[in-house]
Amino acid sequence: MLYSLALALHAASAVVWVGGMFFAYVILRPVAAERLQPPLRLPLWSGVFARFFPWVWAAVVLLPVSGYFLIFQLWGSMGGAPLRVHLMNGLATVMIALFAWVFFGPYRRLRRAVAAENWPDGGAALATIRRLVGLNLLLGLSVVAIAVGGRYA
Repeated sequence: MLYSLALALHAASAVVWVGGMFFAYVILRPVAAERLQPPLRLPLWSGVFARFFPWVWAAVVLLPVSGYFLIFQLWGSMGGAPLRVHLMNGLATVMIALFAWVFFGPYRRLRRAVAAENWPDGGAALATIRRLVGLNLLLGLSVVAIAVGGRYA
């Protein structure tokens, strides 16, 4: 029962985080850039992140906790885990670090810039967020590919 719960939380957390990045980067970003000028676009992104980032924080906690639980249930230790698990663990660690960088750096700058209606600084912060989210999305999709296909390689 606990194994099933951990697996469900692990999968749901990954779907929320990676799926949210996919939606934001591939769908929302181009439309917002095409249709909204900075005085509208930057507050939109600040609001989107304010709603999305608490979910990411939950994923950042649940993914390692559930992942390590599953590892210890299946293999007894990291030493017994297959290469694909080590790859997922390493990439996830990088993803968490990138998210923390976004949250504590450019996202804070974006919020301050939007509050001050400083559109050039807000645009610069958003550009940094865009690049880092794009990188994190690629890493997240790689982790998904490894998770789904790794056992069959």
